[in-house]
Amino acid sequence: MIEYCKSYLHFLAREKNASRNTIASYKLDLQRYLAFLERSNVRNIRAINESHTTKFLSSLRSDGLSPRSVTRALSAVKGFHKFLVGDGVTKKNPTEAVDAPKLPRSLPDVLSQHEIEAILNQPSSSTKDKKNLWLRDKAVLETMYASGLRVSEVIGLKQSNVFAAEMLLRVFGKGSKERIVPIGGSALRWIERYKKECRALLARRGKSEDALFLNARGTPMTRMAIWNIVQTYTKKAGIT
Repeated sequence: MIEYCKSYLHFLAREKNASRNTIASYKLDLQRYLAFLERSNVRNIRAINESHTTKFLSSLRSDGLSPRSVTRALSAVKGFHKFLVGDGVTKKNPTEAVDAPKLPRSLPDVLSQHEIEAILNQPSSSTKDKKNLWLRDKAVLETMYASGLRVSEVIGLKQSNVFAAEMLLRVFGKGSKERIVPIGGSALRWIERYKKECRALLARRGKSEDALFLNARGTPMTRMAIWNIVQTYTKKAGIT
């Protein structure tokens, strides 16, 4: 069964272009699933039935997992059995009739326009910084606000992905799916100023490539770097 799981995870990475986070999560869920089957003395993949999968989900609830985590685990297990059927390993999918638990609906917390403006106004030229990193931070915040990009999409932006005249960004999201996103004039003006007064100082041949946003070493930024920028200026704005 372990080998089948490895094949499935390989399939997700190569054929489905699943993200690393998705693969890591599914791997954990499938490890739990196989451990449960072993405790249930099920050692043949073809012997698994609907009762086993429902009892597995019940065991996750008993272990204190949230409905969202149980739903993700079911998604991993469903995908695994669908893969086995498609690969001809088994003929029946024991998860077809198993429903996911209902997730509680909750409204997300959102920032007011005043709070957003307070954050955007924090990066300032008064900061003593020879490399003008405040300009990069300002451009990052303006871009995120204007476009609604995911953090991974922000760090993946290339200079060639910015079409200023059309006020558009070319973005590659989950699974390398491409889409075109509109962006406002304010963000574009800060991006242009950042490129002239900051990026030019940071860029290094062979290291920065075409990445739009660079760190102090001239290499592409990381998710944690973006997180630190957001947290730093949110704190300075007095928003908790």
